[in-house]
Amino acid sequence: MERKNKISLTLVALAAAIILLTFMTRWIYQDLKSGHLEFGADQQIDITPQQILLIKEIGDWEFLSISDEEMVDTIRRGIFSDDQLVRIYYGTLRLGVNLKQVEPGWITAKGDTIEVTLPKIGLLDHDFIDEARTRSFHESGKWTAQDREAMLRRAYQRMLRRGVTPQNLQLAEQNGNTQVRQVLQGMGFKQISVKYKD
Repeated sequence: MERKNKISLTLVALAAAIILLTFMTRWIYQDLKSGHLEFGADQQIDITPQQILLIKEIGDWEFLSISDEEMVDTIRRGIFSDDQLVRIYYGTLRLGVNLKQVEPGWITAKGDTIEVTLPKIGLLDHDFIDEARTRSFHESGKWTAQDREAMLRRAYQRMLRRGVTPQNLQLAEQNGNTQVRQVLQGMGFKQISVKYKD
């Protein structure tokens, strides 16, 4: 008797499942036929606060590096002879942006489009002369620390003039656009607008 009850209950549950499945199939079919039921994927790409923080954590983002070598000389005229000092200075100027200087709202996303406003491109490190590599090419006479410091300042100004030019800043901007686009395309964005503060 107990076995018959279990079989009866199983048959009732099976019949209820079939009826429910039939109604659901008809309902879905009707909605598909009438156009009320739609399938699709959300094309919205959201940039999360964590992603924004990760980008900002890059800090100094170098877009262009310029290596320079400057020879600076100075002569001190004497009664019987002249003193001369010739030194060679080496430096690397790095152009880019400091992401710690971004302003609120610097990155906005809508759909698969993202707009980024970066700080102005400039010199990332003002201490760009490698003094350990500086060497005297020719030295005669006695020279003070102040004399050597004056020569270092001259080398510094020459490197600035040769390195931070409109052409190099424009090249750094082009490199920056490419690098920023690669990072954001890796996050799934298709339309990317990159601007720099004036």
